[in-house]
Amino acid sequence: MFDVTIAGGGPTGMMLAAELRLHGVRVLVLEKDDEPAPYVRSLGLHVRSIEIMDQRGVLERFLAHGTRHPLGGFFAGIVKPAPARLDTAHGYVLGIPQNITDRLLAERAAEVGAQIRRGYEVVALSQDDDAVTVETADGTQWRSRYLVGCDGGRSTVRKLLGVGFPGEPSSVETLLGEVRLTEDPATVDAVVTEIRKTQLRFGAMPLGDGMYRVGVPAARVAENRDSSTTLEELRQQLRAVAGTDFGAHSPRWLSRFGDATRQAERYRVGRVLLAGDAAHIHPPTGGQGLNLGVQDAFNLGWKLAARVHRWAPPGLLDSYHTERHPVAADVLTNTRAQMELLSLEPGPQAVRRLLTELMQFEQVNRHLIEKITAISVRYDFGPGHHLLGRRLRDIPLRRGRLYERTRSGRGVLLDQTGRLSVKGWADRVDHVADISDELDVPAVLLRPDGHIAWVGEDQNDLDVHLPTWFGAPAR
Repeated sequence: MFDVTIAGGGPTGMMLAAELRLHGVRVLVLEKDDEPAPYVRSLGLHVRSIEIMDQRGVLERFLAHGTRHPLGGFFAGIVKPAPARLDTAHGYVLGIPQNITDRLLAERAAEVGAQIRRGYEVVALSQDDDAVTVETADGTQWRSRYLVGCDGGRSTVRKLLGVGFPGEPSSVETLLGEVRLTEDPATVDAVVTEIRKTQLRFGAMPLGDGMYRVGVPAARVAENRDSSTTLEELRQQLRAVAGTDFGAHSPRWLSRFGDATRQAERYRVGRVLLAGDAAHIHPPTGGQGLNLGVQDAFNLGWKLAARVHRWAPPGLLDSYHTERHPVAADVLTNTRAQMELLSLEPGPQAVRRLLTELMQFEQVNRHLIEKITAISVRYDFGPGHHLLGRRLRDIPLRRGRLYERTRSGRGVLLDQTGRLSVKGWADRVDHVADISDELDVPAVLLRPDGHIAWVGEDQNDLDVHLPTWFGAPAR
C-alpha cells in the first residue's frame, strides 16, 4: 500500500509527488494519458514559482530551457515598467513552454522515487477510517492512506467526492491552436502588432520549426463544453478578426478555452484532497494558473507528509484549505477583473483607461504586480510581527544564501544570535546560525514552504511556537 496516491500527472501532481518524496512518503501518481502532451498550454513561470524551484535546488534546470524576460506591470495587458526594489532575488518572468515544465517536474518526481503510472484513469473511489481505494478504468484497484486529486478542471476526483464547484460559466471563448503558417513571418508580425492595439485576445507567436501558437476570439461560446475546434473554424475567425488566416494549415493541436470561473467549496474531504485546477479554474489572464497549482502543491506537500509520519499537530492538514482557498479566490477575482478590461465595450474600455492612469502611481503598479507574481501572499498566522505569514525571499548569508539551506524540505531556524536551539525538533527543523545584512530581526522560523512562522530571539517563546507547526518535540 502507498502512503499517498495522486490522481493527475500534470505540474501540480508532479510537484506534489516530489515534495512528498523529500519526506520519504511512498507516492503513486496515476495519469490517464499514455504520453505527456506535446502541445503548449502555459508559457512561463512567475516569481514565486521561480523561487520555489530555487528553494528545492532545481531552478538551474528550468533556466537552461527558458528565457528570462524583464518583469513589468502587465495587469490586463497594460504594460508598465517594473517598480523598483521588488521583494525578490528573482525579478523576472521565465518564459518556458508548459510541456518542458511538465517534463522537468516529472523527471524530478521520478528521480526522488515517486512511482508514476501512465494510462491509468481514476473512475471510482471510496474511503474508510484507514485508507482510500481508487479504481482505474482497467478495473485495477489501488489503496493508499491518502488521495489527492490533481486531475484538472473537470476533476473526476472532485465529482466523485460530490464537492460543489460554484462559480460562473464562460461568457466568451478563445480559439487556440498550434499550426503552420504559410504567410511571411514579417507580415504575420505586422498584422499581429496592429490587431493587438485593440484586441489583446489575438496573437500568433512563433514556436520554432515553422509552427505558431495562434489565438483568436471565438464567434460564440460553444453550447457543448466538449466541442472540438476545427481548423476551418480557426481560419474563419482569423479572417473575421485580422482579415487574413495567414495560410494556417497542418494543425498539431487545436483547442478552445473560456473565462469560466469556479472554485471548490472544500479542498479536503476526509482522506481526499484537491489541488490545482481540480480545486479552481479561472481565465488565463496574467498567466497564473500553472503557478497557482504548483504553489498549492508546495503548501500541501509537507503538511500531508507530516500527517503520514504522524507528527502533524492538530489542524495542520486543514490549514491547507484555510490558507490556499483565499489565495485562489483572490486569483479568481483578479482574472475576472482582467477579462472585463479586455472587453472592447465602451464601459470596460473607460475603466481600462482610468486604471492605466492609476498604474502610473508606483504603489498601484507594485500592488498589482505583486498580486500576479504571488509574492504578496501572506497567510494569517494571527497577531504579531509584520513579517509573520509572509514568505522570505532568498537573502545572502555570510556562508552562502538562504535558499541553499532549504533544499531538504524541512523547516529552517535562521538564527542571527547564535544562541537559539531547535532541540526536540532537530529531525524536522534545521538550525542555521548565520548572519545576513538583509535581515533586520534577530531570528526567524521558516516553515518548509518558506513562510515565516515566528520572529524573535527568546528561546522560551520559540519553544511555544515550534509545536504549532512542527508538532510535539521528539523524546
